[in-house]
Amino acid sequence: MTKPFNPLDKANLAESIERALASERPRPLRSIDRFCGAGVYALYYVGDYPAYRRLSECNKVFLDAPIYVGKADSKGRRKGGFLAEDAAGVTLWKRLGDHASSIEQADNLDIGDFLCRFLVVDDLWVGLGESLLISKYSPVWNTLVDGFGNHAPGKGRGAGKRSRWDTLHPGRPWAVALAENPMSAEQIGREVSSYIEERYDVVSL
Repeated sequence: MTKPFNPLDKANLAESIERALASERPRPLRSIDRFCGAGVYALYYVGDYPAYRRLSECNKVFLDAPIYVGKADSKGRRKGGFLAEDAAGVTLWKRLGDHASSIEQADNLDIGDFLCRFLVVDDLWVGLGESLLISKYSPVWNTLVDGFGNHAPGKGRGAGKRSRWDTLHPGRPWAVALAENPMSAEQIGREVSSYIEERYDVVSL
């Protein structure tokens, strides 16, 4: 017996968010006008960094291979105030700005090589949308190369090791003070190349 379609099923709700995001116009990450709202986003790479070559080639054919996806919750969510109409503030815009700053600080990345799509989403569905995007695309900066979304450790927190992202893309001042990652940039780069080569085939697009 065929299962009745339920538009409110979590999977169907998540897919509707993904489709809506995919229909958004890509914008340069370096210049996004201020806007209000929480939501989800995807970053795309179209540059010539060797480890991301295949990913970039795919995105130059059809922009559908994000290097990173994420979310920004309403600023009042943790305090129980996310139901207020103005609770979101500019959290999504600010999050994209933080990412742009991280990329600009990296010694071997060019902010001009990054595009983004973003979607303002009702607070209740932001986490669900992000989970689907990560599950569907398995972006390399969400899976293999951790640390892109990290912030400088606060006072009193123990200093950990440098993330894979900061090892592969050095330049963020606060990350320099952290202990070196056991893996070298060359080792991480080789893993990244293999991961992307296995997942993306330009000829099939």
